[in-house]
Amino acid sequence: MSKIVKFGGSSLADATQFQKVYDIIKSDKDRRFVVPSAPGKRFKDDTKVTDLLYKIFYAKTKNEFHLYFDQLKERFLDIIEGLHIDISLEEDFLAIQKALEDGTSEDYIVSRGEYLNGKILAAYLGFEFIDAKDVIFIDEDGRYDAKKTDPILSQKLESVSYAVIPGFYGSLNDDSGQIKAFSRGGSDVTGSIVAKNGKVDLYENWTDVSGFLIADPRIVKNPDVIETITYKELRELSYMGASVLHENSVFPVRKEGIPIHIKNTNRPQDPGTLIVESTCHKPAHVITGIAGKQGFATVMIEKDMMNSEIGFGRKVLQVFEDYHVSFEHMPSGIDTMTVIVNTEEFIDKEQDILAGLHRSVHPDSIILESDLSLIAVVGRGMKASRGTAARVFKALAKENINIKMIDQGSSELNIIIGVRNCYFKPAIKAIYKEFIDNERDGL
Repeated sequence: MSKIVKFGGSSLADATQFQKVYDIIKSDKDRRFVVPSAPGKRFKDDTKVTDLLYKIFYAKTKNEFHLYFDQLKERFLDIIEGLHIDISLEEDFLAIQKALEDGTSEDYIVSRGEYLNGKILAAYLGFEFIDAKDVIFIDEDGRYDAKKTDPILSQKLESVSYAVIPGFYGSLNDDSGQIKAFSRGGSDVTGSIVAKNGKVDLYENWTDVSGFLIADPRIVKNPDVIETITYKELRELSYMGASVLHENSVFPVRKEGIPIHIKNTNRPQDPGTLIVESTCHKPAHVITGIAGKQGFATVMIEKDMMNSEIGFGRKVLQVFEDYHVSFEHMPSGIDTMTVIVNTEEFIDKEQDILAGLHRSVHPDSIILESDLSLIAVVGRGMKASRGTAARVFKALAKENINIKMIDQGSSELNIIIGVRNCYFKPAIKAIYKEFIDNERDGL
């Protein structure tokens, strides 16, 4: 079996964490390819290296620049000294400083955390270092260019036994050689691309939690870990705010049928969460996970006989498209249609959109509300279980929480409910209690 292992910033924050990563990789000869992030926080009030690089790029004075740049050098030199390895980054630091003087891009500077960490990790492991800029290509919009990347990366990975490839960045796909970064969290995307082109059997994603949790631990105390989750379930939960894995990282491996295993660097003995295309494993609970987001607005359009007016929905959505506002959901009745949008995207354009709706569909009235949170209850077990929606309603009714909206996809994989922002956390706690605590207690 061939594996790729990706380590997050907390897993590589200092020399002690590097040693844990070394033990994990060396304990299994099948762990051939390693994708590191930049060093994360060593303690609560510490600064991530990526944030330090942003400060360097946007420094307003020479004193400010040298302060942050000295901190950057100190972070990496501390790691090297702690590992007792013979490697110098002095030329790299000089190159970064010269690039800044020459007016380099933000993407180049913020990618140096992964680049330098990759060089150190490769030297520590005795693996070959492959600079991501030579094998991964990204378009102007920050999307992975599979057509250009795949043949070059595949050929390179076939030629090496063990290698370290830094996450988060590559080159712009216009042959300029300019560094281009994915969005933050993009090391997960790099790991997925390497998994696909390395033709591995398993993508291990090592972080500081023991798997994907059923609910946000900031809301639910000590939530259970999900043992197995499908890509579809993960996509639904990630979209609604669950943040263990960068949602874009799913697509390259999903196409190849490669499972992802979320593991804890600090507790490697924990089973973690396995993410798969499909599975016959019966889920431990009816639902797999709960996730949500706050900050939505509703635009409710009322018009008698709208259901018989051909093209009504298209005209409504065209107005939102004209003003570059995407919609999240669109529940409707016979004479009402509600468009749910992100409040921040909508609020500055609301009057223009309202005027556009009046011109386009001539509604009887339009009612706006901006105090909405959306919560997704997701699970492949819901399809085979009767009364799931009723249980959600019951759980919320017990806590006197009024439901403002409900939407269920035809796949029966998820139920999305809307509640007032003040009920966001109580609603998640109530649903968790109904489906996890009560099921565990046999209630």
